[in-house]
Amino acid sequence: MTADTHNQISGGIFFSAVIQGRDITVQLPAQVPQALSGLPGGSSVFTGRQADLGVLLSFFTPGASGSPATTIAVGGLAGVGKTELAVQAARAALRNGWFTGGVLFADLFGYDPVRRMDPGQALDGWLRALGVPAQHIPPEVQDRARLYQSVLAAYAAQDRPILVVVDNAATAEQVRPLLPADGACQAIVTSRHTLGMLGARLFDLDVLDIGDATGLLDRALNLARPGDSRVADRPDAAAAIAQLCGRLPLALQIVAALLADNPARPLPTMIADLADAGSRLAEMEYGDTAVRAAFDLSYQHLPEEQARLFRLMPVNPGPDISISAAAALAGLAEPSARRLLEGLCRANLIEGGSVYGRWRMHDLVRLYADQHGRVLAHADGRHQAVTAVLEHYLATARAAVCHLNPANSEPAVGGFSDREQALAWLDSEYLNLIAAVDCAAESDAHQTIARDLPITLGSFLDWRRHLSDWVVLATRSLNAARALSDQQGQLAASNSLGIALRKLRRFAEAITVLKDAAQIARGTGDQHGEGKALSSIGVTLVEVGKFDGGIAALRDATQIFHDIGNQYSEAKALGNLGLALVEVGKFGEAVEALKDVAQIFRDTGDRLSEGMALGNLGIALVEVGKFGEAVEALKKDLKICRELGDQHGEGMALGNLGIVLRKVEQFEEAITAHGHAAQVFRDTGDRHSEGTALANLGFVLAEIGRFEESITAYQCAAQIFHDIDDEQSEAGALENLDAVQSTRKEVDREDPEESHLA
Repeated sequence: MTADTHNQISGGIFFSAVIQGRDITVQLPAQVPQALSGLPGGSSVFTGRQADLGVLLSFFTPGASGSPATTIAVGGLAGVGKTELAVQAARAALRNGWFTGGVLFADLFGYDPVRRMDPGQALDGWLRALGVPAQHIPPEVQDRARLYQSVLAAYAAQDRPILVVVDNAATAEQVRPLLPADGACQAIVTSRHTLGMLGARLFDLDVLDIGDATGLLDRALNLARPGDSRVADRPDAAAAIAQLCGRLPLALQIVAALLADNPARPLPTMIADLADAGSRLAEMEYGDTAVRAAFDLSYQHLPEEQARLFRLMPVNPGPDISISAAAALAGLAEPSARRLLEGLCRANLIEGGSVYGRWRMHDLVRLYADQHGRVLAHADGRHQAVTAVLEHYLATARAAVCHLNPANSEPAVGGFSDREQALAWLDSEYLNLIAAVDCAAESDAHQTIARDLPITLGSFLDWRRHLSDWVVLATRSLNAARALSDQQGQLAASNSLGIALRKLRRFAEAITVLKDAAQIARGTGDQHGEGKALSSIGVTLVEVGKFDGGIAALRDATQIFHDIGNQYSEAKALGNLGLALVEVGKFGEAVEALKDVAQIFRDTGDRLSEGMALGNLGIALVEVGKFGEAVEALKKDLKICRELGDQHGEGMALGNLGIVLRKVEQFEEAITAHGHAAQVFRDTGDRHSEGTALANLGFVLAEIGRFEESITAYQCAAQIFHDIDDEQSEAGALENLDAVQSTRKEVDREDPEESHLA
């Protein structure tokens, strides 16, 4: 009887015929190898991506909390380092023993029209690498994908999971057949697009921060030239190069290669070569590797409408762009513009801004788009786009400012429902608005916008205390008005510039400009313009202690506005006159005037001006001994400022309230008010007012014997006044500081034990 025969095969995975028997002689064909280690080598200068690497690896860590991701899709701009990050992550995962079956890698060249690989080709190569004989690989993509999934499942069943790395995928369709079907085997996909329909965990890769960018430059140079100390010797120059490279790894590596070619080349010479924006991309080329070429592959894939918007976006003068501005410059409806912007963002040729609905371009991409845009300027309507976007900013700014200025009778248009929404738009577009003025000022065709936009923004610039910018913009407006030979424009710009100069405490310049404005107004018969100039002159003269001239100018302004029936402007001038009367001791007249002013603003609904009038009224009431009424008026002023978000007004109200509280001996409350005022002015960058608040704080602290705190407050105030070159205020603070220090010494001598205990 023949003995039973038992065959068992183990220790492998087989995808072809297996012959079993008792006595068999088989001539085996050449062994079909498995090629599961085809991962490219990682760069030895991999720098600045440890946090990104950690996040990527956390998706694959066995036993990690949350559901494991089968596929991670790494998206980002061309040249940002997506492939390198994927390779580094794959190598780390293999070292950790998470994928004992090995790794499959394929570069799909998704953006290269010549070398682009379809999924069928990739599957054919991978199935061969997995040990499937060529004759067993089906011709159709779907059949190959099913066999591929079966092979991956077989590996996973033997606890040998495989990591799949798909590089340079252009679309979800190109990569989908290559992805593992379950979580046992996992995949990393890189693409210049955000592959939102892939069903993958999305990971967006950004450029390096400045420290890591200079670190990459240093490591690349030292790899090529060991001991190269140029970056270490000139970290400032290295940082400048990194910024000119947009902190883009590809650009940095090209520049490092160029520097390595010539070890004697100083870094500043590279800065000089890269400084010209027009030729910067041309400099970033080394052999067959170029930043421009990398961008070309992305640009060539854009549909025509997206490509046109991409070329037009550099027309926007500021750092980012909204949907409405993009629609204006491209002549599109907003929904169409939004869809095109979202498509460009998915292609990682633009990126989302700080809030939804805003987009920005990487510096090098902007240069690239601008160069293409200039070539196709006529076809794209580039010149019309410049005009359209500048007019958009002017029209929308006018609509927004209407909500800030109750005296403005122009209908509020532009879709702002309330003051808060208008103010939010002005804040978000602030840098674009400044850039729009600069752009218009440089163009003969847009001088009217350079004239009008700064005047439109005046109340906003005052509200946000952008005083230095206000001076620059108002000067632009004045120059444009002169270029246009526009007397009325010169008057408006001079009035605006004079106010800005006064608020910056550049009093002599302010008076000169405002006198010019008054002269222009008289010459053109513009009584309202003359009244505005005289009112500003009066306030400025009062601030420099020329009270008689200031009061005379304010009385003239008040009379002019009364004569032409402009009650609102009359109230403004009368309010300034009331404050001037306080300065010369005419308190009763000041109180009556300021009460009338507050009522006018209350009746017209101008709460901001009402608050200012109440603050001035509070100061006048103190001087006539009506402390209770003064505190009440100042608290109303403070409440209005806080409700309206007027930080500067809040600081002024707190300072005035502190003065009154000190006079009625509510010292702790006064200290709190002055301290808060100093903080508000510090937050808003108003250093002179901060110094004044600290000096007032020092005065109260000294009155109640808290000498050390008083000395500190006066020292801080004196330093601020010194820093801003206000010699008079600095001298006053130092004089009070000396007085407090002397008083402290006297107290120490009279009662040293009490002083020590304190």
